[in-house]
Amino acid sequence: MPDPQENQVMTLEEWESMWQRGMTGFHQPTVYRLLQINIDKVLAGRTGVKFFFPLCGKAVDMKWLADMGHTVVGVEISEKAICEFFEESKMSYSEEPVPTIPGAKVFRNAEKTVSLYQCDIYCFSSSLEGQFGAIWDRGAFVAINPKDRPKYAALMVSLMAPDCRFLLDTMLYNPERYSGPPFCVPNEQVHSLFESYCDIEPLQEEDALTEDFKNWGMDYLIEKIHLLVCKS
Repeated sequence: MPDPQENQVMTLEEWESMWQRGMTGFHQPTVYRLLQINIDKVLAGRTGVKFFFPLCGKAVDMKWLADMGHTVVGVEISEKAICEFFEESKMSYSEEPVPTIPGAKVFRNAEKTVSLYQCDIYCFSSSLEGQFGAIWDRGAFVAINPKDRPKYAALMVSLMAPDCRFLLDTMLYNPERYSGPPFCVPNEQVHSLFESYCDIEPLQEEDALTEDFKNWGMDYLIEKIHLLVCKS
């Protein structure tokens, strides 16, 4: 059965425009509850973990983790989102160009515990910050264009250190009733893209249908948390 969302496309310019116009209902003003519930599974007793946040926006989860003694690297196309993160977190910050990515910038707080790259995520690589001990994807895999998922999965795998623990948040709903984003990600696709490289453990799933989503035409919405670890 063909995927009705397969050919959906959001350009980088459209995402930047959403930030400029304040159309950011996906931003959560508090630390994401499903991250808090599952953080011990991600840390697995480790301290000083280096976290990667794909399409990070201005997620307050980044400050929460930095305050716990971890370091955070994020990638985001919107400079407005990045500057608002530092300002709202009351962090002084600097910015500098990224020599290997034309037009890209990296913003860092004074302590260098948070580094946010303003660029296309597919221009980012382990050559910039090495590999990571953890990845938290709350809104990236469901936001990227569905046709780009194999490319995105390959990038995430390339960023995983051998001990990396990757927490992935996906959404399941009837794609005939809503065109996205956020896009529907079937469990089978998580497995087809990652299971060659990772063991995949379903951690949690819950009903996430709110009035807003009902108004978009959805009749059900399941949010699912997966834990991916590199195969030994």
